[in-house]
Amino acid sequence: MSASVFLITPPFTQLNTPYPATAYLKGFLNTRHISSFQSDLGIEVTLALFSRQGLSALFAEVASVDLGLSENAARMVALKEDYISTIDAVITFLQGGDPTLAHLISKRNFLPEASRFAQIDDLVWAFGSMGLQDQAKHLATMYLEDLADLITECVDPHFGFSRYAERMGRSANSFDELYDALHRDYSYIDKMLLDILAERMAEVQPVMVAVSVPFPGNLYASFRCAQWIRKNYPAVKVVMGGGFPNTELRSLSDARVFEFFDFITLDDGEAPVECLLQHIEGKKSIGELKRTFALVNGQVVYINNAACGDYKQGDVGTPDYSDLLLDKYISAIEVVNPMHSLWSDGRWNKLTMAHGCYWGKCTFCDISLDYIRIYEPIAAQLLCDRIETIRQQTGQTGFHFVDEAAPPALMRALALEIIRRKIKISWWTNIRFEKSFTRDLCLLLKTSGCIAVSGGLEVASDRLLALIQKGITVAQVARVNKHFTEAGIMVHAYLMYGFPTQTAQETIDSLEMVRQMFEAGILQSAFWHQFAMTAHSPVGLNPALFGVKKETEVTGTFANNDIVHIDPTGADHETFSAGLKKSLLNYMHGACFDHPLQKWFDVKIPKTKVDPGYIKTILNEEEYSAVKPTAKVVWLGSKPTAEVFVKSKKGSQWEMCSLTFQGRRGTINIKVDVQQGAWLAAILEQLSVDHIKTWTMQEVKESYEAAGLDDFELFWDNKPVNTLYKFGLLTL
Repeated sequence: MSASVFLITPPFTQLNTPYPATAYLKGFLNTRHISSFQSDLGIEVTLALFSRQGLSALFAEVASVDLGLSENAARMVALKEDYISTIDAVITFLQGGDPTLAHLISKRNFLPEASRFAQIDDLVWAFGSMGLQDQAKHLATMYLEDLADLITECVDPHFGFSRYAERMGRSANSFDELYDALHRDYSYIDKMLLDILAERMAEVQPVMVAVSVPFPGNLYASFRCAQWIRKNYPAVKVVMGGGFPNTELRSLSDARVFEFFDFITLDDGEAPVECLLQHIEGKKSIGELKRTFALVNGQVVYINNAACGDYKQGDVGTPDYSDLLLDKYISAIEVVNPMHSLWSDGRWNKLTMAHGCYWGKCTFCDISLDYIRIYEPIAAQLLCDRIETIRQQTGQTGFHFVDEAAPPALMRALALEIIRRKIKISWWTNIRFEKSFTRDLCLLLKTSGCIAVSGGLEVASDRLLALIQKGITVAQVARVNKHFTEAGIMVHAYLMYGFPTQTAQETIDSLEMVRQMFEAGILQSAFWHQFAMTAHSPVGLNPALFGVKKETEVTGTFANNDIVHIDPTGADHETFSAGLKKSLLNYMHGACFDHPLQKWFDVKIPKTKVDPGYIKTILNEEEYSAVKPTAKVVWLGSKPTAEVFVKSKKGSQWEMCSLTFQGRRGTINIKVDVQQGAWLAAILEQLSVDHIKTWTMQEVKESYEAAGLDDFELFWDNKPVNTLYKFGLLTL
């Protein structure tokens, strides 16, 4: 198993699917013929902890600790044999290995229950007609959350399923607290982590360990891993990369960090990692490194060799998920909402359609950083090649495209290529709610396997959306969401409160917009988060332009990103937090739409100024936009059967053509003029998605007129032909 590079994701990120950073790097290293091995230490620690042996050791540890237990912890200790005897079965069930256990779990007399089960009446209401498997998954998830509560109370206060010691990683301007923690005795979870790391290091015997740190919740564990490697394998070089250093460590100057890591790289990791390997092998000097921090003569220096370019997206290889324990990940359901549960339920292969963001204007976003600023799409054919390779490797047909915002034109091209190749997958991605997502494009995406999209509605206020430079309006979002929903694609919205100059009135009006969208059925899931000013965003770089002032400057020697700011004209945003989240939880369950907004808040709020029928009025407006001659026309359906018949009326007779279309869920029959019917049947065969050539609307019109037929628009834009979109005649 020996390899040159050992790629690590430290605890904890996700339980249901591996974070993709190491798979991307391994795929790149394959193209350079560099051997590597990867481990997701988060799932490995989780499986060791939540097992019969692991829980036996945990309860023994709890018994050895001299402290007063809470009532909840004492109950769990009293039921320890029930936990120990059920844990292996629960984990197997959540891994998909024993689906019939759902019957026992759902009966509520199999699992021991502690405080997480206190809201069970709400659960019965929330689940409604949801399936037995999902209900059992949710109950099993609460069972694990109970155990997590026991761990945090009794043996390791930093524990969390998707984050570990996260508080120490958030806005840690100074390295002091983290440095002190790293010089204390190992915690209970630390010991488990380092035991597993020791096994892997002995097996892999690398020359370099690359640690991916995507989030603050991975930071502490990454330093513990680096500390242990430095002590036990002093000749091995340890490098950190990933989302956390990309945003937080760009002004790093604390030399103590390099007691743990030899190097820290920024942004895309392919070229920096290759340069580091060549440096370790003596083929490059330290001055030839790419986007890398190092300690030189006791000083932290940033080295970025301009002569070394980055790799194009077409040349970085296909993500490689080998080595990872793909059949051991755990599907949990934390939130009882079909769209919301996608983040934690099921295995999703991660891919990107494009590097960076094609919009790149949102004023709250770190658009000055290369990983967002530099936009480079990947060809649809290459994306499908990668999809097929990963599907074969992992055995999983679910894909999550983790783009900043997937480009509509590329989504269209990808969907067409998926359909042409008859690839059967389900996929979801992040988007901008822009007008390009027409009814027909959404139907195409659905046919290709798209099941959900998530996008930023942010502050549902047209004034603030303009200030954000989001490039959308609330009305536009409503129409787009209608298109997705009617196509059968779920929609999740990211919501923001507390943007500079946002008033209490705008916050409540934004909530009312969201309420109306849920009530209209065009929004299935959402999440509120409070605005944070970041150093690399337009707001952080030029706060005066947005009417706010910095209270702190980015001056720390360690992590620098979040900036405390003062908003002289805005509301006290903290007072709205609980009410916004409580109302949203109910709306996601389809409940309480008739409750006054004041019900959700403990403080007095202004009455909304939004018309109660605002969203419904928008949705009821007839949409019409002129079709461009360059628009693509495709046919996704099968060949119709044609029959000529004679129609009689008031003594006159003439021939008509009856075309019958068979779809997966039904049949449609249309009757047209014989000559028009013959042309339509012939052109549909040419428009078939199976053909590489895609026709434009202008070419379709020219074909119609070349057949000697009149009034193309009258024929094409009206019944019965304009009803064929339901069976796959799409204008894109």
